[in-house]
Amino acid sequence: MARHILITGAGSGIGLACAQHYAAHGAERLVLVDRDDAALARVDLPVAVDRIVGDVRDEALWDRAAPLLAGIDAAVVNAGVAGAGAITDLSLAEWQRITSVNLDGAFLTLRAAMRTMKDTGGAIVATSSAAGIKPEAGVSAYGASKAALLHLVKVAAKEGAPDRIRVNAVAPAGVETPVWDAVPMFADRVAEIGRDAAFAELAAMATPLGRYAKPEEIAAQIAFLLSDAAALITGATLVCDGGYTL
Repeated sequence: MARHILITGAGSGIGLACAQHYAAHGAERLVLVDRDDAALARVDLPVAVDRIVGDVRDEALWDRAAPLLAGIDAAVVNAGVAGAGAITDLSLAEWQRITSVNLDGAFLTLRAAMRTMKDTGGAIVATSSAAGIKPEAGVSAYGASKAALLHLVKVAAKEGAPDRIRVNAVAPAGVETPVWDAVPMFADRVAEIGRDAAFAELAAMATPLGRYAKPEEIAAQIAFLLSDAAALITGATLVCDGGYTL
């Protein structure tokens, strides 16, 4: 059972659900990272919490965070952003905004966690996406960044194995998180029919099982991959998409 856990993107969505899950299941200390100061301040948990406000793409942030990472035995590489747009319409700035958070930020988080765990071992899970497996029009930057993250996880698993560091990924499809608010199509539907109805509409169109995941469900799957029950699982991707990639 992981006791000292680093979680990025911890102010909302899957990251917050992971923090809440571990606070309720025996964690002793959580190191929570988010660039949203207000959201991070609202995270109220009955365990020791170290909060780091900043951008996961900032290498200096990880230099400053190093003392707080001492002793961590698990990490959730979760911070990410979404966006949409056809390749012909997408600006380089928008491409770089999405890929820099989802890939550069993940790399820096992963590097910091692996450096900390080198002498003690540990487990890491990165939040990728079914969009990194199944191509869809309009999500080139997001899909490419999440596909690259899946390969990065495999390389990290191979490099980490001699130090007893396991590295895996989850690849959800639709999850009811605030990341959808950055998708113009979803925001338009929320304005027209409400948030719950918009999620239900999207799920009915895209997911054979007919619903999207709750953040708490993904947090439980991440917790499994970080646990001793998954002690021989590394370099793997748990696709939790309701059948979306079929």
